[in-house]
Amino acid sequence: MRRTSLVSVQSAVAAGFFLVLVLGAVVVWRASRALHSAAQDVRSEHEILFLVRPLPAVNTDFEPISSPAVFFQAAHFQDHLYVAGPAGLLEYDTSGGLLRQYTVGSELPGSPLIALAPAVLADAREPELIIATANDGLLAFNGRALRQILPYDFDTRAITTIMSFASGHLLMGTKKKGVLVYDGKRITVLHSTLKDKYVTALAGSESDLWIGTLAGGVLHFHAGETDSFAEAEGLPDPQVTSLAVAGDNTYVGTPLGVAVFDRGRFSRVLAPGVLATALFATRDQLYVGSEDQGMISVQLAGRRPNPNAGQDSQLSEVRQLFVSGDTMFAVARNGLYRMKPREFGWQRVLEAGAAILSDRNISALATDGSGRLWVGYFDRGLDILTADSSRATHVDDEHVFCVNRIFPDARAGTIDVATANGLVRFDNAGNEQQVLTHSDGLIADHVTDVAAYRDGLALATPAGLTFLDATGARSMYAFHGLVNNHVYALGVSGDELMAGTLGGISVLDKGNVAANYTTATSNLKHNWITAAVPVGGEWMVGTYGAGVLGLDRAGHFHSFEKASGQFEVNPNAMLVTPDYVLAGTLGNGLYLYDRQSGRWSVIDSGLPSLNVTALARGNGYIYVGTDNGLVRIPEQKLRS
Repeated sequence: MRRTSLVSVQSAVAAGFFLVLVLGAVVVWRASRALHSAAQDVRSEHEILFLVRPLPAVNTDFEPISSPAVFFQAAHFQDHLYVAGPAGLLEYDTSGGLLRQYTVGSELPGSPLIALAPAVLADAREPELIIATANDGLLAFNGRALRQILPYDFDTRAITTIMSFASGHLLMGTKKKGVLVYDGKRITVLHSTLKDKYVTALAGSESDLWIGTLAGGVLHFHAGETDSFAEAEGLPDPQVTSLAVAGDNTYVGTPLGVAVFDRGRFSRVLAPGVLATALFATRDQLYVGSEDQGMISVQLAGRRPNPNAGQDSQLSEVRQLFVSGDTMFAVARNGLYRMKPREFGWQRVLEAGAAILSDRNISALATDGSGRLWVGYFDRGLDILTADSSRATHVDDEHVFCVNRIFPDARAGTIDVATANGLVRFDNAGNEQQVLTHSDGLIADHVTDVAAYRDGLALATPAGLTFLDATGARSMYAFHGLVNNHVYALGVSGDELMAGTLGGISVLDKGNVAANYTTATSNLKHNWITAAVPVGGEWMVGTYGAGVLGLDRAGHFHSFEKASGQFEVNPNAMLVTPDYVLAGTLGNGLYLYDRQSGRWSVIDSGLPSLNVTALARGNGYIYVGTDNGLVRIPEQKLRS
């Protein structure tokens, strides 16, 4: 009996011990899962999802019409020189011969190129040229093929500057997400103090990093901490435009001069009043590239800089300064310059090739009765292209400057150009014929749209409407029933005039307001109206925030499955053809409505930018203007 009792006790103790072990294991397992889950939550909060893929093919049906190349950054890679800019990537040999050209919207995504950096990333086995784009993430080029590192989050794709390190890490400055780091496996915020910043420049090292911002001064990240310097700490301006580090000194370029920091502490200001867009420093000299004052060199020898700074005015809009071998290079808007040791001054070694168009930032398009293409620019006047788009005549004066709309008036035999400085009328030969402003009866000088209406013209302005006919000029504004004075867009169907405004829509019948539509009085989804076109028996209305809406004759608005949403249609960027309706958007590409199927689709490949600003039809083509150039596509290929 005693032995049996002893065995029972031992068994009970063993069972209890085993139960404790099991319970302990469960507790440890649950704690481990909780910690793992918490770690995943923290990691997912800081990590940014992305994909790495070979660069996908783009729509090659779009044909670019050459516009001026703009040099933005350059880098040496595999014994060749690469130059990047809004138009794309140019590859030159050592003698300056152009080898290859990679065009934005064709061989490259439809996004201007922002920065270049040769690197060996942690996920690569060979050196690559890293290319930062304005809206399409990163491209990595090994000399043969391109791969894309594309974050899913759109804001993360908006890169402003990059910086590579021997560790294989790549730092990215962004417009909204601050400073990010890519280690080959993850994209994360570098540090909590550096997130949600608009970054303009990076300089230094991984352990001692300087960060320029758009409006928050300069940040100094070191030893896991961040110091901030703005105007109160000595900066001449809170906007940082460039950075350079040499030894213990850091140079911070701003629109009002260069701040010098010695061992992390503000010291003095050099080149006061200079918009310093690029910097390069040696032990005894600072080179300052400026927006409009050329290249300035400041002697740093001695305790105080030499007040007699050297200046070379042949360079303008300098964007980058770098050294390769024993030669210093300066990247300016119009070319690449170099300065060799023991040589005097800068020598231009590369320049942008000839182009048909005068600018890249397009604001208006139209074709006239002779097949010529009229191209208006945001701030560079207009070009008149021959029907085959091989030659252009440029017009730019005090009135033809900021072009909003181009309207070929077949009845009057004129081409009417709405500008920020009046209505300019050209004859069929392209000669400037007449300028109409406020002194001639317009309600305002700034004309946003123009349309043929009844026996004359209707002009949209920020102060209301002006009607021109044989009897003269008369105007209408809110006092006369217009829903809002600021009119952006006009559409005409018979005696009906649709006036799209900042505060809704006014429909005029025979010159009088017949109906007003706002979000308060109808099922209109957004009051800011940017375009209006008649399509069959109804209207299609472009908005600044709700996409495209339909309006039937009963005054009821309806949404479209794909084209109605939280995006912006650009002012007057809508076009109706017998088969299609096209709408240009701010950053979402080109929306296309097939009138036969009644369905919308989106074109976001083949364009030089997803900011589509103007549309026109003629010569068998659809012309698509963007803020980064002009392309055309045969109309019959739109469906494909």
